[in-house]
Amino acid sequence: MIKRSVTKFLSLSEFAQLTLSYSVSHFPPLSLFHHLLFLEFPIPKMDDPKTDYRQFFIEDTDFYNRIVLSFLLPQSLWVPLPRFFQTWLRNYIGGVLLYFISGFLWCFYIYYWKRNVYLPKDAIPSRRAMLLQIGVAMKAMPWYSLLPTISEYLTEIGWTKSFPRIDNVGWVAYVGYLAIYMVIVEFGIYWMHRELHDIKPLYKYLHATHHIYNKQNTLSPFAGLAFHPLDGILQALPHSLALFIVPVHFIAHLALLFIEGVWTANIHDCIHGKLWPVMGAGYHTIHHTTYRHNYGHYTIWMDWMFGTLRDPEEDEGKAM
Repeated sequence: MIKRSVTKFLSLSEFAQLTLSYSVSHFPPLSLFHHLLFLEFPIPKMDDPKTDYRQFFIEDTDFYNRIVLSFLLPQSLWVPLPRFFQTWLRNYIGGVLLYFISGFLWCFYIYYWKRNVYLPKDAIPSRRAMLLQIGVAMKAMPWYSLLPTISEYLTEIGWTKSFPRIDNVGWVAYVGYLAIYMVIVEFGIYWMHRELHDIKPLYKYLHATHHIYNKQNTLSPFAGLAFHPLDGILQALPHSLALFIVPVHFIAHLALLFIEGVWTANIHDCIHGKLWPVMGAGYHTIHHTTYRHNYGHYTIWMDWMFGTLRDPEEDEGKAM
């Protein structure tokens, strides 16, 4: 009778709050966790009909699909496809366009327009090296596109903690959740990347495909996505897993994936931007030459915390 009353009058999220509040009163170390999740930021209640976000997610996905696919393909080719495959096709086409547009523009700027300004002549990669990188990336791109497609589908059916509009939680919670999301992504990508080096079979059969580019004259913006398909998926996986851990604005998640495509081109150009605490190309070039340092993603913090940071400016000082 008591159990029936509880399930009748308490939503799932309210029941979780009650349970955790009880736990906090008996286990004080949980108080910080409770404070972050329930007191500072409101939890979107996915099981409340008034805040059922699934229709918003579906409408957003359909909108993105129409924007990309209607512009590039005749409707007869994509409209009959199931929505999952429409989304995959949109992600694939978008990924290919982003890869080539960002890669060509950046290569044109640093290798031709500003030739020898940022890099010495012998550090400019050959066309053959860049074409090989493009070939590896294009073979992997259909598989890369699968991960965000699955994440989007799971979000649509309500399996993730994402919310569709900022006003669902407010600006304070939006910023707080996004900060937690970014910490999870930084931590996850750091350790995923590091284990791809430390676990020998993973390095030999997956990550070594990317590390054949280990000198300035072989690294280029096109090397940014030149991975074994499974390697690329594993390194992007923390972005998707974080959706199940912390509520995050789903459009912000998609925007960060877009930025990821531009970012990965930038950190393979061997030009050190010197913007602390950003994990710029100077740090990542060291990673490609030593294999044991600078595993991080957007920032140097994880490498600093776990003792794998190597500063390019210190390297330059020693060389002088």
